[in-house]
Amino acid sequence: MELLYLVFTSIIFFFFLFLLHGIDIHRKRRLPPGPAGLPIIGNLLDLGPKPHESLAKLSKKHGPLMTIRLGSITSVVASTPDAAREILQRNDEACCGRIVPDAATSLEDNDVAMVWTPAHEGWRTMRKALSTYLTHQHKLDTLRNLRQNVVDGILDFLRESGRKEGVDIGKLAFALALNQMSNTCVSQNVTSYESDDIGGFKTAVKTVMQMVGKFNIADIFPVLKPLDPQNIRGQAKGAYEWLDKVSEGFINERLKHRGARLPRSGDMLDAMLDFSEDNEADFTLKHIKILLVELFLAGTETSSNTTEWAMTELLLNSDMFSRVREEVSTTVGEDGKIQETKLLDLPYLQAVIKETMRLHLAVPLLVPHKTETEVKIGEYIVPKNTQLMVNAWAMARDPICWEDPTMFNPERFLGNDQLDFKGQHFEFIPFGSGRRMCPGIPLAHRVVSLMVASFVYHFDWKLPHAREEMDMNDIFGLTLLRATPLIATPIPVGHNA
Repeated sequence: MELLYLVFTSIIFFFFLFLLHGIDIHRKRRLPPGPAGLPIIGNLLDLGPKPHESLAKLSKKHGPLMTIRLGSITSVVASTPDAAREILQRNDEACCGRIVPDAATSLEDNDVAMVWTPAHEGWRTMRKALSTYLTHQHKLDTLRNLRQNVVDGILDFLRESGRKEGVDIGKLAFALALNQMSNTCVSQNVTSYESDDIGGFKTAVKTVMQMVGKFNIADIFPVLKPLDPQNIRGQAKGAYEWLDKVSEGFINERLKHRGARLPRSGDMLDAMLDFSEDNEADFTLKHIKILLVELFLAGTETSSNTTEWAMTELLLNSDMFSRVREEVSTTVGEDGKIQETKLLDLPYLQAVIKETMRLHLAVPLLVPHKTETEVKIGEYIVPKNTQLMVNAWAMARDPICWEDPTMFNPERFLGNDQLDFKGQHFEFIPFGSGRRMCPGIPLAHRVVSLMVASFVYHFDWKLPHAREEMDMNDIFGLTLLRATPLIATPIPVGHNA
């Protein structure tokens, strides 16, 4: 009897094992093809220190839509414009979810953070507020003098410093972008240009960007999240708490200011507080605080990185540098200041910025999406809650789309004004596409244009080494950083006298 019971249970066990194996095979057949992985860890060893490059190579073998397994997480990777269009445009609604990395959960109230929250009504309210009170063209024009004053401050700093040694252009660009953002939001500078740590902001922002973009074993094996084995969530928590406290301080100070009926600043914070009073149920002080944190994160690191890379390429190409300076000179008013709004119409400057965004993408792998339902992507069926990765770096260097894709060549954008970065040309989507596309494009475009134009027009820059010795390596993270800082000595030019 016991023998029969043992035989029966064994048959049942193997039957269910066979059934589960069949289901798994069927599921895999419905997903795109991909590289065979190892037990438990899947394709982790295939990625290496630069996943965007490794995934681009794998896609050459396994196809434009490819399935990879990272631990217990299955991901579908898009590596060509058509594959990206399937996810970000044709199936935008079904593919607009987010998988929140464990590091980001250390942000208090991360459930209302615009970058991580589902695309529901609350998310749409935040996008509407941001579009109306920060990135709308009229609002940007209204606040342009604040941004210009910040630029004037850093130009004065560089002229008066009488420097004989080089300065860190990336650090200057970060401080400039940070003060432009803080003036736009809260009408004040939050850093000085001499500060090594830029008032704590640089450490906080870079820590968050590094931790959120870092490989985290707790993300691929969620059972380990309570342990935080690499202390990634712990490190991110300290940085998030610092930014959270600073943002809350700005709000409390402004509320006291308004309570005393003092004159309004007319900046974004005033507008957001007004909006909150009219939409108390959907847009609270908590939303404003988290939005400030997100703006300080997204509005500084990416803009300063793009500026640093643009300056790197221009210092390596003196003819391009001279051409930008000559073009920018046409926008200088009688007061000797560059007119921000005119910069957006300068074809060569804009070609340089576009080419920088193409060759040195600030975010090489777009922030991952997640399927909200089972969805057909191309000829494949992708289950609900599958992570979706779009390799924008691979598309920006695809030889089918770009001639000599690894060369810095701004001329490729001249005479092609229709090719922009607003999410419709999938070979070039530095800001993403679809409903999850970065909402800060108009502001970032102006900030980067003004920074590059100002650095080029007002100064010559002397490198401490020969151009041939320039280190062009980068470091992968949530953003793509220069491996070594760009150091150069600013030399004021004649028209500054």
